[in-house]
Amino acid sequence: MDISRVDLNLLVYLDVLLREKNVTKAANHLGITQPAMSNGLRRLRDLFGDPLLVRTSEGMTATERARELKPLVRNVLADIERAVQAKSEFDAAQSNRVFRIMASDYAESCLIPRVLRRIRQEAPHVTLDVLTPSDVSFPDVEQGRLDMAINRFDKLPQSFHQKTLWTEYFACLMNAKNPILREPFTLDTYLDASHIWVSKTGFGVGVGVNPQDVQRLGWVDEALSLMGRKRRISVFTRHYQVAMLLAEQHDLIATLPSRAAWLQRENANLVVKVPPFTIPPFELKMAWSPLLQHNPDHQWLRRLIAEVAAEVDVEFADFGRPFEDQGVRPSMQSER
Repeated sequence: MDISRVDLNLLVYLDVLLREKNVTKAANHLGITQPAMSNGLRRLRDLFGDPLLVRTSEGMTATERARELKPLVRNVLADIERAVQAKSEFDAAQSNRVFRIMASDYAESCLIPRVLRRIRQEAPHVTLDVLTPSDVSFPDVEQGRLDMAINRFDKLPQSFHQKTLWTEYFACLMNAKNPILREPFTLDTYLDASHIWVSKTGFGVGVGVNPQDVQRLGWVDEALSLMGRKRRISVFTRHYQVAMLLAEQHDLIATLPSRAAWLQRENANLVVKVPPFTIPPFELKMAWSPLLQHNPDHQWLRRLIAEVAAEVDVEFADFGRPFEDQGVRPSMQSER
């Protein structure tokens, strides 16, 4: 049977006929005429090759084939009804949804703990599964296997929706007893020190770094290259938490996002300095699949993350103000 030739309205007729077992009552239930329902029953008999309803002394009686069809037809119609009904609002308090978010450990440290706190307040049964950039790929986001990616991205597919959470500037984190602090913190003293390189952008598994390939080393080293200068990198890491721990060694400097340095503001072993040269800022973004754009669960998650990011921005403002002089603030992008 070619299903494309089947009038699905006939299944609605059959469902009501098998329930009412009376052509007139079935017609009244659907708001159609009795002749129209009789015509529908005739077409149903032709479709299934069975009389379906037979007149007996007890009235219209369903055949064995009709009794087999009754639960199947009801289930099909129920599935169709669910498919075309507007999806209900997300009930955060009752949901046991699992949200999967990819985040660099910079975003994981600065943002995710506060996001989790809000989730536990509003949606105590929701589970958060946080993955690293190495765990996922662009297709994972595009196909909706990942709810959200939060990172700084060099580029994103045009089909992705995205929202800028905040603009980030750079800070220098170092041991309070670092020898270079005996002198004014200038470009020359900065370059005299040994440095920690840290970065993890975008998606996918990282590769080894070539210290001579300035273009692939990122913002800090590109900014120095434009001045014809180069720093001495002693250790490469993809983890901001590790970079902050390594900065406690007496002669190393970690140049990293200022919100990451802010997390160490109460660490008496570390001091934070404004970089002695201009480093372009970057934007922390969240990106998601177009397949999830209109999903009520996902809309709730996006709203919550954006609100938490705004709260972080306010709390961070006083600490972060000195670092904003490093470069021109990029234009904030609205959600798209």
